[in-house]
Amino acid sequence: MEKSNFIDYIRIFCKSGHGGAGSKHFMRTKYNAQAGPDGGDGGRGGHIILRGNTQTWTLLHLRYYKNVLAEDGENGSKNNSSGRMGKDIIIDVPLGTIARDEETGKLQAEILEDGQEVILMPGGRGGLGNGNFATPTNQVPEYAQPGEEGVEGWKTLELKVLADVGLVGFPNAGKSTLLSVITAAKPKIADYAFTTLTPQLGIVEYRDGKSFCIADLPGIIEGAAEGKGLGHRFLRHIERNAVLLFLIPADSTDHKKEFEVLLSELEQYNPEMLQKEFVIAISKSDMLDDELKAAIEKELPANIPHIFISSVTHKGLAELKDLLWLTLNKKVLA
Repeated sequence: MEKSNFIDYIRIFCKSGHGGAGSKHFMRTKYNAQAGPDGGDGGRGGHIILRGNTQTWTLLHLRYYKNVLAEDGENGSKNNSSGRMGKDIIIDVPLGTIARDEETGKLQAEILEDGQEVILMPGGRGGLGNGNFATPTNQVPEYAQPGEEGVEGWKTLELKVLADVGLVGFPNAGKSTLLSVITAAKPKIADYAFTTLTPQLGIVEYRDGKSFCIADLPGIIEGAAEGKGLGHRFLRHIERNAVLLFLIPADSTDHKKEFEVLLSELEQYNPEMLQKEFVIAISKSDMLDDELKAAIEKELPANIPHIFISSVTHKGLAELKDLLWLTLNKKVLA
């Protein structure tokens, strides 16, 4: 079996750096053996930082980078010299990555923009040197602060693909073929179930230099919400799509039921998905005459826009782009 380079879920052990200890030191000069405290502060421990990077599209590079250990801060020294800060570790991740604490499940970071940086685990604060504690009544403080310890723990990183439009349908609905025709993407296409095992992204060039992103996602099967087939691995990526394009083949035995099953799987996984904008496209429609189209239209929900398309003959593709663009910008244009 072909090993996929697309990794959308991974767990890593992270440990931020300890803060350096403050120095307890007293200045001694040639003419003054008790010139006062001059202990410097300890340096901060290294942070562990997540950074968004548009050149990264998978978490594969973290597969063999399971232990992320940041550098400790340096101790303070005499002459009020502060210790060097520990070197931060920056982890580049694709846009759409979320980080959670494995033990509590709490969301700790969400990366949505290129260059966005979020401190996943802060380094320990450096301790203050004894020079900070000198007062008129305590001119020779005999103490300095220790550095704070860093924090450690297992984190889970999960990628939810960022795309404007998500292609939703059963295996072999023609999603990969459509993506290959209306974008420059070249997904694997074959006549068997689950040809698409990982999300494929493509940019649809629209009018006047405008564009939008569309994702071909692995096909749903009945029971996906319970984890059957590719299950949650697939449904997770739909959560970020603004518009869902339901692709139903013209040769389906029951177009209405197919749409209802797809809708049911989304609702079971996350009811909020039903708040998204929907568009229905009947693929492979080059095999239909006007009478069959009329019969199919009667089966489809009246409140959801639909269109008949053919990726082979390019029939209806320009109109599909128009419909998707208008749906994506409905609130802006309203």
